[in-house]
Amino acid sequence: MLKDSPHVAIFLRSLMGGGVERVMVNLANRFAAEGLSVDLVLTQISGPYLSQVSPQVSIVDLQAPKLPTSLPKLVKYLRQKQPVNLLSALHYPCEIAIWAKYLSKVQTRVIVSEHNTLSLEAKRLPQLTARLTPLATRLFYPWADEIVAVSMGVAEDLAQITKLPLERIQVIYNPIITPEILEKAKEPVEHPWFQTGELPVILGVGRLMPQKDFSTLICAFAQVIQVQPARLVILGSGRERSHLDALVRELGLENHVAMLGFQNNPYAYMARATVFALSSAWEGFGNVLVEAMATGTAVVSTNCQSGPAEILDHGKYGLLVPVGDSQAMAEAILNILSGKFPSVPSNWLEQFTWKPTVTKYMNLLNVT
Repeated sequence: MLKDSPHVAIFLRSLMGGGVERVMVNLANRFAAEGLSVDLVLTQISGPYLSQVSPQVSIVDLQAPKLPTSLPKLVKYLRQKQPVNLLSALHYPCEIAIWAKYLSKVQTRVIVSEHNTLSLEAKRLPQLTARLTPLATRLFYPWADEIVAVSMGVAEDLAQITKLPLERIQVIYNPIITPEILEKAKEPVEHPWFQTGELPVILGVGRLMPQKDFSTLICAFAQVIQVQPARLVILGSGRERSHLDALVRELGLENHVAMLGFQNNPYAYMARATVFALSSAWEGFGNVLVEAMATGTAVVSTNCQSGPAEILDHGKYGLLVPVGDSQAMAEAILNILSGKFPSVPSNWLEQFTWKPTVTKYMNLLNVT
């Protein structure tokens, strides 16, 4: 390694508005606060989380708008900077990171961090690349120096795909609860539905894509308001927006549903919602569940693979319903609206704070 090699480089496509990108920014900032030299290496500098990157973190722009073209540029970066560790997240950047080390012939340790249940993603997504993901994972992930999964469910799925022993994969929960989240939760929300005295609000947050299955949430909400007046707010952007708008019109919910797009501060909305609902068909972890719990909001979630059952201790700290079952979700929401929901002790949430997560990563990175 060079004398001034960064302790850790974090490789991502961009800082677009997803939960994984927010997690990696949190990690980069915490590593820097612990005194590590950190490079945040992006295929292109874009995304709303750029403003949240600490000044102590160096941003490296590979200027590669298409992910495959980032490989030679990442190889060049590794040869020039030779970071002690290269940490990557999301499947395709992880493969690029593995290949970049192989081609650059440097001693950098590559840590891949898997945030999704790949076997389910391969079955549900129509793209050929998604269907080939398990094969690519089996071929290339064993080359990584360390493999991290964000939930036990993801770890078990990876072990089955790669045929690696489960002990080869380390489970590290995402560092979701930070002081910044708790401060942002106190900020005001201008939308009139969140003002004192208004009807209860059911909130969903996530990218508008098939994985999040907001159609089930909208159909559940249509059943809820047959019993009790309420409103539904969905935060997020994505290619499913027109389909979801059409569903809202078809169900005659235009005056009861607001789709507000991506919001830099979803935590203020969470803190003021009566119910937080996760309707996903599959997940790796479910960051938004932890965020909502941290703000004190009762949660309902599909019992999808993987993450929600672990986060909610198998239904002890939130209501779990079958995937795609709008009636079960409606009943769970109505239970919460009637006051039937469990409280979450602070010691349970402690495992999702940044301190234990950063400690585990620091041990994995072999740095102090």
